[in-house]
Amino acid sequence: MASYEHLAGAYDELMRDADYTRRADFVEGLFRRAAKREVRTVLDLACGTGTMTCLLTERGYELISVDGSEDMLMEAREKAQGISGVAPLFLHQSMPRLDLNDTVDAAICCMDSLNYLTNPRDVRRTFERLRLFISPGGALVFDVHGRKKLEQMDGQVYFDEGGDVCCVWRTEFRRELLDYCVDLFTRRADGAWEREIEYHRQRYYDVDTLTQWLAAAGFANIRVFGDCKKRRPNENDGRVYLSAVRR
Repeated sequence: MASYEHLAGAYDELMRDADYTRRADFVEGLFRRAAKREVRTVLDLACGTGTMTCLLTERGYELISVDGSEDMLMEAREKAQGISGVAPLFLHQSMPRLDLNDTVDAAICCMDSLNYLTNPRDVRRTFERLRLFISPGGALVFDVHGRKKLEQMDGQVYFDEGGDVCCVWRTEFRRELLDYCVDLFTRRADGAWEREIEYHRQRYYDVDTLTQWLAAAGFANIRVFGDCKKRRPNENDGRVYLSAVRR
C-alpha cells in the first residue's frame, strides 16, 4: 500500500498542532535572506496536503507544488481552491525525478519529507535535480529530523485523535532507519469505525553528509539552523533546517 493512501484525508487533522504559520514565517525568512535574487516563484517539493503552498501563495508568491502521492495532491488541490493569489501548479512527481518546465527563485522541502528518501542516492539525485530548476542565486531551504528525536521514538507507541479520526503510531529506530506502523481509525456516517493500516519508513541523515552532497550538487553558502531558531542546532532540536544558494 502506498504511503498516505488512507492517511491523506486525515493528515491535516492529525497535524493540527504543527503551527504551519510559524514554520512558513521561518522558512520564508530563510529563503529571502539566502537568495541572491528577488524571490517571486517558489517550488514546494513534497508539498503534502498543500498547507505551506497556500500560505506562501497568499503572501504573493507563485507556487509550483510537487508530491509523489496522488492522494495528498488531491487534498492540496481542494485546499487551494479559492485562496487569494496566483493559483498554484500541482504536479505528481517523485523528488529524485523532479522535472519542471521552468526555473524557480527558491525551493522548499518541509516537514521531514527528505527523510522519506531512504536510499542515499535518491537524496543526492534530488539535490542534483533541484540545482537544474533553481535559478542561479536562488535559494533552497529544507528540514530533516534531528537524531535525538528519532532515538527517543524507538519502541514508542503514540495515540492521536481528533474529530472522527483516531491514529495509533508504533515506531522503531534501527540502523539509521525509522519504521512506523500507522493504524488509522475513521468514524463512518453510521457511527462504526473503519480501520486502515499503512507502513512508513524514513532514514536519518546527518548534517555533515547533507552539506557535502549539497556542495557536490552545486550549492554554496550552506547554513544550518535549529527548529525554527536562527542559531546552530542542538541535540534537543526535533528538526534541523538547512539553507543553501544555487551557484
